Amino acid sequence: MRIPFILLFLFLTTFFYAQTKVLSWNIENFGKSKSEQEINSIANTIKNHDIIAIQEVVAGYGGSQAVARLVDELNRKGTKWDYAISNPTSSSAYKTERYAFLWKTNKVKLKGKPWLEKQYEKQIDREPYFATFEKDGKNFTIVNFHAITKSKQPETEIKHFKFLPQQYPNLNLIFVGDFNCPQSHTVFNPLKNMGYRPILENQKTSLKQKCITNQCLASEFDNIFYHSSKIKIINKGIIHFYKDYNSLKEARKISDHIPIWMEFSLN
Repeated sequence: MRIPFILLFLFLTTFFYAQTKVLSWNIENFGKSKSEQEINSIANTIKNHDIIAIQEVVAGYGGSQAVARLVDELNRKGTKWDYAISNPTSSSAYKTERYAFLWKTNKVKLKGKPWLEKQYEKQIDREPYFATFEKDGKNFTIVNFHAITKSKQPETEIKHFKFLPQQYPNLNLIFVGDFNCPQSHTVFNPLKNMGYRPILENQKTSLKQKCITNQCLASEFDNIFYHSSKIKIINKGIIHFYKDYNSLKEARKISDHIPIWMEFSLN
């Protein structure tokens, strides 16, 4: 009976080690305005995940520093983290932002240098930020993106995403972020026809100004798209971080979006 137990233990250990947890969060105006208490709250919200993709990092002074402050806070919680921050996106000054990736160094390894996608910088205000990670000898590339607002028709930007799998045929692309557009929009059909699937359907991810009859979420904007033949989803969900606060107004000082996440293994 002892040998089967050992085999089961090794199987379970390998299975759980092979899993990766990715979290995406548009942290509104992430910069010098975030207090130490807010940074600590953000760290507590994301600390149980392996890779964090952040949108809306302030491009000017305070944005990069806020990311560094967050990583410092995470490192104090018992696990070693590293991070990468993009250059400011190439759109006009009032829209430009940075992206950030944070990751646990004992879970994944960064491969090469992350990059902003320059080919569509004329067509996309905040061109996506790519980073390739290695897990157990297999690679995957996260495409971190923050679309223009709904009133400006984000589908005019998202439509270019259908070209990226062809542009990077050797990369296992995972599209994450705030699309300001529901996954049901026809603009995602080309990706879906290629085998990409959203982790969330009919799930609102932005916060209302006020909760109405305990309904606090407003729009279906944030999502993660993965290739169904290359990735196996083990779990997925959202984090209602705002429930940790006395009021929605107080929670919105952190962000007007909630984090979304998936746990997966590579086929």
